[in-house]
Amino acid sequence: MWQRAGRSSIWNLRRFCTATRRRIIDEGDWIYSSEWWGTQSDGHTVLRSTSDNGNGVVSVVAYPSSRPSKNWWPEMERWLQQRYIELHPGCGDRERFRVLGYQWRSLRFNDDTRQSTVKIMAACRESEPGSVLFMQQPDCLAVPYLKSMVSVGLATMASCYQDPMNTVHGQKTMKILCIGHGGGSLPLFLASKIQGAVVDVVEIDPVVISASVQAMGFPSFSVMTPSGERALSNPDSIDSVLWKGIHERIYLYEADAEKFVLKNNNMYDLVFIDAYDGDDIFPRKLWDPDSPFVKALSSQLHPEHGTVVVNLHSDSDILDPRKPDSYFHQQLPSMGKYVSTICRAYKDVLVGNRSSHDGKTVSGLGFVVSVPFLYNSTLVVSRGFGVGGGHYHNKDSILNTLMSKSLEVELALNLPFPCLEYMKSGFTLSD
Repeated sequence: MWQRAGRSSIWNLRRFCTATRRRIIDEGDWIYSSEWWGTQSDGHTVLRSTSDNGNGVVSVVAYPSSRPSKNWWPEMERWLQQRYIELHPGCGDRERFRVLGYQWRSLRFNDDTRQSTVKIMAACRESEPGSVLFMQQPDCLAVPYLKSMVSVGLATMASCYQDPMNTVHGQKTMKILCIGHGGGSLPLFLASKIQGAVVDVVEIDPVVISASVQAMGFPSFSVMTPSGERALSNPDSIDSVLWKGIHERIYLYEADAEKFVLKNNNMYDLVFIDAYDGDDIFPRKLWDPDSPFVKALSSQLHPEHGTVVVNLHSDSDILDPRKPDSYFHQQLPSMGKYVSTICRAYKDVLVGNRSSHDGKTVSGLGFVVSVPFLYNSTLVVSRGFGVGGGHYHNKDSILNTLMSKSLEVELALNLPFPCLEYMKSGFTLSD
């Protein structure tokens, strides 16, 4: 959920700084925001349903996409063909795929609140031209607050892990929890970029889950039943072509976040929270320090490096009403009363005065950054910040560490966007 502003170590850092690589085209860049933001005239509704969980009317609206251009479609068709051959040896010549086009699809509550935006590819098998398959593009993060959450979250984790490359390449597991699903772009992005990522997703509204699968190209095999089993015992053969290696590591639960964390015993390395209701409100029970949710989350957060990342609307009292169409976050503090209250609530419970399992004191901190182009802030509370659990008390040293780690993350994961852009604006430590 977002509020719009105006448009407007283990690794050798020197080697990364001097290395050259082909910059991937970021199809979710802000320059394409006029496409994925959409207008009433160029969009059409592809799904519409009423929620019984406080989200009102849930709809998915489709908008045309200019990228990738048709010149790139044959490359995707060849990729689909190769994946099919890998899964069906000897049958490759019997099946061909045809890309039909790309669209932006926006999830809305009550026809007003934009909750999530994804890019999908539509394709078909030439043997079944009337059967269209939708694949959400896992490398594409459109809305800037998601890029902010990913950038600061992974840079913070890189400051805690001694060898994050093992996780990137799947030699070590990173257990991730995403509270709030939307269209599913965040868990798909994480699972596709980090081979060791195992992602639990919690979404209270079954209508939202159905919308993401039916209209936003999210893999159906990732959906779980209340009993904790896969809704589908085996993935569809075409789903395996699209998602092999990704959908098996995502577990999408229909559940209330508070009840979910109270019932399960998982230990999470990284937690992302982006949970706004149909009235665009972040429920108090998800941040109140006295709530069962925050206390239970504390017990399930890794004691030495666990990190929580929260998407928040910035305080309305710090927005300049005289400049409604300007981007001015860099001139304004990111921590007004609302944001600082929530930051303090999470920090007090998740960090506080703790010891690790072997009795050693563990460092921890909380900070906030402003999200470029939007009236949003990203909150981070982390245990054990710094390689080897080092203690950081100086704002400049913390920011410098995050900036250097953000470059390492960007290159290690071959990200299509620069992490550094999402690190500097409005950086404020929680006292």
